[in-house]
Amino acid sequence: MPSSHAVGKSHGTGLHYTERMDAVNYAMNHDDGGITRDLGSAQIILVGVSRCGKTPTCLYLALQFGILAANYPLVPEDFSDGVLPPALKHHRKRIYGLTIQPERLAQIRAERKPNSRYASLENCRHEIAQAEKLMKQANIPFLDVTTISVEEIATTLLHLTGLKRSGM
Repeated sequence: MPSSHAVGKSHGTGLHYTERMDAVNYAMNHDDGGITRDLGSAQIILVGVSRCGKTPTCLYLALQFGILAANYPLVPEDFSDGVLPPALKHHRKRIYGLTIQPERLAQIRAERKPNSRYASLENCRHEIAQAEKLMKQANIPFLDVTTISVEEIATTLLHLTGLKRSGM
């Protein structure tokens, strides 16, 4: 492709710096269910167990596409109720789940907390099975991210949800 000779463009995204930074700030403020009062502004809300790639995917969507992305962890307390956490109930149409193979999750968690129950293969199997069951019951589509990069996750989510780059 020939050069456009345009100085200062960020990889040709067509996004203004402030749009991208607003989206990044939104993703950071809405990381791991941190702020739930304005989830209605989110264009996508990622759910899944801890360490399945929700945060890096949200940040990538924000920085590269200006997408307002939030994430919310599904934790054992959510599984006992068998329903979506109250903060998510009114946003189901914008929720997308991420899942991962238990062996890979155990590997990732062991890097963070070696020899812990959190990282045990048995616990990872249980959490993933319960999270997938909850997502199926709530009719939340989900994507297995075991062998795909953050960039591929984001691109797949954009394709599956129909979301577009900010400003388009």
